[in-house]
Amino acid sequence: MGYEFSLDDVAYLRSAAGCAALSALADLPLTPASRLADVARARAVAPDRFAAVLETLLLRRRAAAKVDFADGLFTDDAVQQATPRPVARHRAERFAGRVAHDVTCSIGADLAALPEGSFGSDLDPVRLAMARHNLRGSRAVLRADALRPVSRDVPVVADPARRDATGRRTWRPADFAPPLDALAAAYAGRDLAVKCAPGVDFAVAPWADEVELVSLDGQVREACLWTGGLATPGVSRRASVLRGDGSRWTITDAEPDDCPVTPPAEWLVDPDGAVVRAGLVRHYAARHGLAQLDERIAYLTGPTPPPGVRAFRVVEHGHYTEKALRSVLRAHDVGSLEILVRGLDVDPNALRRRLRLAGGAAATAVLTRIGRTPTYLLAHAERT
Repeated sequence: MGYEFSLDDVAYLRSAAGCAALSALADLPLTPASRLADVARARAVAPDRFAAVLETLLLRRRAAAKVDFADGLFTDDAVQQATPRPVARHRAERFAGRVAHDVTCSIGADLAALPEGSFGSDLDPVRLAMARHNLRGSRAVLRADALRPVSRDVPVVADPARRDATGRRTWRPADFAPPLDALAAAYAGRDLAVKCAPGVDFAVAPWADEVELVSLDGQVREACLWTGGLATPGVSRRASVLRGDGSRWTITDAEPDDCPVTPPAEWLVDPDGAVVRAGLVRHYAARHGLAQLDERIAYLTGPTPPPGVRAFRVVEHGHYTEKALRSVLRAHDVGSLEILVRGLDVDPNALRRRLRLAGGAAATAVLTRIGRTPTYLLAHAERT
């Protein structure tokens, strides 16, 4: 856990003296090697608040990739749980033209993306003080318990903390703060959006009308549980794939999911993690004319890969044994090997060491199971 800020710390950091200290120390390296020198210099500038100043400088650097508060105030947990800008904007689009209430607004990062007139609340007075600083009056915030509604007739947004009382990350919805079921009960009948970690078991939220998995540049960033008028009619599962360049696409379970199971074809496609996590692999295959290698494995195959993805042009494939793979790699003069494993108990790093590759070519080895047969596919990765 990071430094525990107090209200006095926040007041100092917002003051002229605090701003001057932050400015004077903004060029500190803040590396493990420079720690002693950084602390000594910070003590000289802000003797009574040097720890708060150093933590704030460090958190600002970490937060820069996620939020737009250039001179913001943060806690360590808030930065870890903050939503990247493109994902927050994507989620906020469902509230277009509506005022929303963020009932776990924390330091204000997600609240800032919601439509004008939206407001937030939180139980933590320190985070609320930081939110007031970060939002600069653009959104109202108040202290309130998320499980005791203080608003009516507006959609609700929540992002429960996913750490237990000891500060350890938890995947049990009952340990969220507030707990997932209690949150749903408190706002039963209201339009509700709950941000969760993508690894959450959706079976624990039967009250959710739509579950959306969102990825950004290939990394699954969040699951959002939508209810009521915020959910899309006829859709229970959605995957939204965002790119840093602003492009995006989405797929839902309302689309056809008819796809065959075939042997490997010219191309192998590994669907985006949001598609896999949302259980939409067959829908994605049907959309792009692909087939499954195995009904239980997410790899897809076909004559043409979808545009804009990293796909694998298959060179050859066969029954996988370590001896067979080593022979194939030597035959193709492979010395640099990417190893992808799905459905087999193989440690890629340990396998690479045992293979002792010495060739001059680069390739990808995909190790998977087709039916009961462990299978290798030797391929070359290409961006389509």
